[in-house]
Amino acid sequence: IRRFKTRFGVKPALWHSSLSAKVRRDTWREVCKGRVKVLVGARSGLFLPFANLGMIIVDEEHEQSYKQEEGVNYQARDMAVVRSKMEDIPLILASATPSLESLVNVEMGRYDCVELHNRFAEAKLPEVSAIDMTKSKPEKGEWGMSFLSPQLVKAIEKNLKKEEQSLLFLNRRGYAPLTLCRTCGHRINCPRCSAWLTDHRKEGKLVCHHCGYNIDMPEKCPECGDVDSLAPCGPGVERLAEEVHSRFPDARISIIASDTMDNPEVFAAMVKAVEEKEIDILVGTQILAKGHHFPMLTLVGVVDADLGLVGGDLRASEKTFQLMSQVAGRAGRDEREGKVLLQTYQMENGVIQSLVHNDRKKFIELEKEQRKYLNMPPYGKLAALIISSSNLEALERFCYAISKIAPRSDNTQILGPAPAPLSQLRGKYRYRFLLKTPKNIKIQDVIKSWLDRIEIPSYIKLEVDIDPYSFM
Repeated sequence: IRRFKTRFGVKPALWHSSLSAKVRRDTWREVCKGRVKVLVGARSGLFLPFANLGMIIVDEEHEQSYKQEEGVNYQARDMAVVRSKMEDIPLILASATPSLESLVNVEMGRYDCVELHNRFAEAKLPEVSAIDMTKSKPEKGEWGMSFLSPQLVKAIEKNLKKEEQSLLFLNRRGYAPLTLCRTCGHRINCPRCSAWLTDHRKEGKLVCHHCGYNIDMPEKCPECGDVDSLAPCGPGVERLAEEVHSRFPDARISIIASDTMDNPEVFAAMVKAVEEKEIDILVGTQILAKGHHFPMLTLVGVVDADLGLVGGDLRASEKTFQLMSQVAGRAGRDEREGKVLLQTYQMENGVIQSLVHNDRKKFIELEKEQRKYLNMPPYGKLAALIISSSNLEALERFCYAISKIAPRSDNTQILGPAPAPLSQLRGKYRYRFLLKTPKNIKIQDVIKSWLDRIEIPSYIKLEVDIDPYSFM
């Protein structure tokens, strides 16, 4: 908002879910009457009744958070394309790491493309290096277990001496993702979801990041009853910050995550503190990865660079490359040169090598080749059916019945039914079907003809997700 007003002399209207009902109501009326010249908003801003809309800009168009996955499933970037076509107005999709879908649309001539070959104010791209964690193991000390390699520790020390700022990036909230009993091996799970409870040491609680269920940290194992046997496994940003405090006691450190920055005012105050050099080391999640311009931030250390490369997500490599590129882009944005260190256990992975050699084109070509071979988006179409119920037996019976009448053809491949990777969510059991068709098939019609042949009982919830982004 501040940047836009400084550049254009107009303060945009705001639209997002954290605003009060009165503010949103007043903004809605002003938009309807044509008095709002510019609006900056989240996904739902696309559905406001603009009297004379002249242009839509989707910033960070590659971002997976544009996909709405609760209530009505839709991709806001794609909805922006639809609305711009309906209104017959220009649409700008902006990104330093464009999605594969948009790049293919450029190749096919559907989109024009404007490339910016230089960073703002002629700043140089940061030097990116990978640290092989199988050879450069973290050293234990008075701080206990360590998650920082010796090279990264030395780089932070050097940055502190130069009075420049550092960012340590770990895309994992809380203190530790898992609490394990050393005596019996019990892992503390959420009773409503098939997920472990995350240790939030600052609040003294174990929290489910899927449904919000939480309990006080138990003094003894709930399975075997052994006292003082519960141990945190793996690092979250809170645990990483704990190590940083122990190693660099004189440094000013701040943790930045969505649960520590719970409103825009708190986040704005943090940004101001960084800009005014009141913070030496930032420890944060992906909330810090995009858009911020911190002139004195010259070092970025990524603690688990290959964290997003596991799982059954067809876009895992693309998302990791985009996120790492965005994080790396926080370093050296002014006159001072930046440096990025990626801690990894997969040195030869194509994503890591492309980042190190700043070879985005090679990564994109490899990713396109794999998607084309597998007939996956953007070269094929995908849709998911997510079926859930509080009654597991009834759910399995319904899935069996619907699978018997599933469409069979050379053009339609159906995978499932199978339990979703997150097989229980908020007390509901979940199964998934995945449909794959060639690009020229209208997959919505295939699903409609399939579902028209069966009655869905009241105790079954069925969601259709066209072009799914989450496979959990």
